[in-house]
Amino acid sequence: MARPRGFDEKQVLTAVRDQFWDAGYAATSLEDLMRVSGLGKGSLYAAFGDKHQLFLRALRSYTDDQHAHLRESLAATPRALDALHKILELSTSRGCLMANSTLELGHADPEVLDHAHRTYETSTALIGDCVARAQREGDLPADEDPISLARTLLAAQQGLLFMSRTGMDAATLTTTARSLADQLLPDPPPARPVSGGGVPDGRHPG
Repeated sequence: MARPRGFDEKQVLTAVRDQFWDAGYAATSLEDLMRVSGLGKGSLYAAFGDKHQLFLRALRSYTDDQHAHLRESLAATPRALDALHKILELSTSRGCLMANSTLELGHADPEVLDHAHRTYETSTALIGDCVARAQREGDLPADEDPISLARTLLAAQQGLLFMSRTGMDAATLTTTARSLADQLLPDPPPARPVSGGGVPDGRHPG
């Protein structure tokens, strides 16, 4: 019978993920991975495979956590429009590990590129559902394509994260985020005046 592992796998993956996030894939050495994980080479590779496989495990762990957080945030906000505004709020200057990894490896690593595609499609679908909820709540135009707006919001968010990595100051980023929100998520138009028998445009029910 195989011996139980003497370490917390999730804890190790988190430590390794942070190392890749801070330094990038190429600049992270085996010695770095051994140092942050607290494991020797044999234990590390026996549990997770080589550096590339360990990186993919850490990347999947990151995107799983990000999607869980996004689902929770979108569902927990009573007003869908407020949840969409939160997407453009920055909470880190480290950028997005998925975006950083795609820029570094996507042109040469099909597995990373495939994972990036699936990650952004999932994010788009989650945001699109929230856009549809905002439409049902009357806060966004009903004729707006939810997926199209979701992709635009995701692109804006990723752009802000990239700008944060350049060292742009927080005040400028906040101003830019608010400007994007004003343009992409405008206030709903005022209700049309009611006339006649108490229904818009003088029409009668039935």
